[in-house]
Formats: sequence, C-alpha cells, structure tokens
Amino acid sequence: MTTAAKPNELKLTRVYDAPVRLVWEAWTDPQQAAQWWGPRGFTITTHSKDLRPGGHWSYTMHGPDGKDYENKTFYYEVEECAKLVYDHGGGDDRPPLFRVTVFFRETDGKTTMDMTMAMATPEVAQETRKFIKQAGGNATWDRLAEYLEKGSSGKDKFVINRTFEASREVVFAMWTDPVHIAKWLPPQGFTMKFLQVDIRPGGGSFYSMTNGEITLYGRAQYLEIQSPERLVYTQQFSDEHGGIGKHPLAPVWPETMLTRVEFSEEEPDSTRVTVTWEPYGAATEEEIAVFVQARAGMTMGWTGSFDKLEEILDSEN
Repeated sequence: MTTAAKPNELKLTRVYDAPVRLVWEAWTDPQQAAQWWGPRGFTITTHSKDLRPGGHWSYTMHGPDGKDYENKTFYYEVEECAKLVYDHGGGDDRPPLFRVTVFFRETDGKTTMDMTMAMATPEVAQETRKFIKQAGGNATWDRLAEYLEKGSSGKDKFVINRTFEASREVVFAMWTDPVHIAKWLPPQGFTMKFLQVDIRPGGGSFYSMTNGEITLYGRAQYLEIQSPERLVYTQQFSDEHGGIGKHPLAPVWPETMLTRVEFSEEEPDSTRVTVTWEPYGAATEEEIAVFVQARAGMTMGWTGSFDKLEEILDSEN
C-alpha cells in the first residue's frame, strides 16, 4: 500500500510479473522502451540517452495521426533497479510538465512500480489527470505489462488497469452481481440482459447485448472466484441458442478468451482493478494477430465500461 498523494501529486502503482532487473532494463534500454513507451498507437524514436544524474533522454513520440512530439527527459537521481527521479515532458523550447519519482521493488519474483508525478499546483495536477486520461496515457503501463509477458512466456495478452474510489468488497460485488454487471459492462450504447446466470466456480452465464440494430450473444464459464481478490472466467460469442458463435463484425477472432480480474487495495477505499485478457485454447496465428491489432479498440471498449462503473460507484458514495 502506498502513501496518499498530496494535492499537487498523481500517484500510480503497478505490479509486474517479472524480476526487477527485467523491468528496469525495459525502462532504461531505448530499444526495449520503443516497444511499449507511450499511449497505444504511439511509437518513439530515441535520438540520445545518457542515463545518469545530470544526463538526459532525447526522443520523439510519433502519434497515430502522424503528429510528432519532441521530448527531453532530464535525470536527477538514478539508482539501478531501485529508483529514478526525472523531469518529464519538457524540451529545448519549453519547461517540463512535472517531476517524476519512480521506485522499483521486487518481492517473490514480481516487481512493484510506485510512481509519483509532482506538479506545481493542485489545479495543474487535476488538469494533468484529465489530459492523461483523455490521451490514454495510463495505457503506457499496461503496454509495459504486455511487453514483459511476451518476453517471459511468449504469449500475447491485453492488459488494462483502472483505480476506483471504493473498497475491494464493493468493487468485487460490481463484477459478480448480474444486476450490477448489466448496468456497466456492455459497450457504450448497448444494453445487456442475462438469459441464464450462475456465477460460481464451475457455473456459467448466457447473455445478450443489443443497441437496437445489432444483437450479440455471449456465454461465460467461471473458473475461479476468490472474494474480494480474484475472478477468472472464459468468454465466447454464441448464437441465440447458446451454441458457439462469432461476432458478426469480427469473424476472425479467437473462439475462447480467458479473462483474469485482480482486485488490489491501494488505500482502504481505493481499489485498482487489473484485467488481463488472452486467447485461450486453440487459436490460429491469424486469430492471434487480429487480437493483437485490436488492442487499441479493446482499450476504448473497456474504458467506456470502466467509465460507467466509475459513475455508478461515485453515485453510491
């Protein structure tokens, strides 16, 4: 559990299933950073990097719209595999946006990354929070998880995190009560109805989602439910009778997906939800390639669902 943020700070915590050495190298090696740094759809080109106190990292971030963003990171503290302190978002023609302090800590082969972004004022912090959310900047750290997973297991996965201002018990209930699930899980513009539901290990559900023009059917099989820590289930598109089906707009898609949801307490009334999604069972190379290419769209879809869940939780607090 991390300390609470000051009014002018933004805090972020992630736990990666990799030793601290691998996480550190992914951060500090420009060739590795190029595989994950930045929001989804962005790429970077490093011009120079001098990782030491007083050194800097000069790079250009290329947006999916073709726009380039010049950046220069200035390092103040560098403790190998332990700590980084640097100014972010500046350049030769502009001051940095904020000061970043990152701690790396390994426990049982996993690495906890605690990041603090300090702004000039609380007002700037609030505006920066909005900007990061709109730009999808927090997906950077999800992309790092995907990159580390690919390097360790060879598997292609999709990862997304969101922190909700509610206890783990409350957030967990939102994922396991069908009345709650139907209110926030479907994509924007869709409504959801459970046709059959038995949420327990070994149980399953059959549901429909519609926007008035398209009706989708799906089914889930629950593999693991540990309240309020973990939820694991498989998902498949189905036909109206509950048999295996295909998404009408995505015929080349893995037949079965495995969803793992982890609920972590950041503060007594603050819960970080980590969703990991991957093809499960037999999947062709073409299906996996389509899955990987769809990560940006999946981010948008989950973000819309999370926004609805956040609204529900806020309204009940």
